[in-house]
Amino acid sequence: MLAAAQRLRRSADFAAAIRGGRRAGRGTLVVHLLVDEPAFASTARAGFVVSKAVGNSVVRNRVQRRLRHLVRPLLDELPAGATVVIRALPPAAGATYATLATDLEGALASASRPRRPR
Repeated sequence: MLAAAQRLRRSADFAAAIRGGRRAGRGTLVVHLLVDEPAFASTARAGFVVSKAVGNSVVRNRVQRRLRHLVRPLLDELPAGATVVIRALPPAAGATYATLATDLEGALASASRPRRPR
């Protein structure tokens, strides 16, 4: 379980990260990362979107539990005030724990890289 300060709960927070953040996708998930440093935030926060397209409630909950467990240590590496939304894709239902870990780490690394100048 994530600490209360590390969880996204309001739909406005989810929408801000999805609309304004950087997106990086892998085979099983998509990561939206918004690096915003408000004065009140002391830690990075994460939220999860696991739709019915992933599977029934048992499968969705299993995918969400795995992702929550995987993202907990990665939040410490992100800057304070960062908001991460992790959206599971249908292939996440049959993915192994190792595959989810690889995809999550790769997507987070890709989303946190600075943008190239145009």
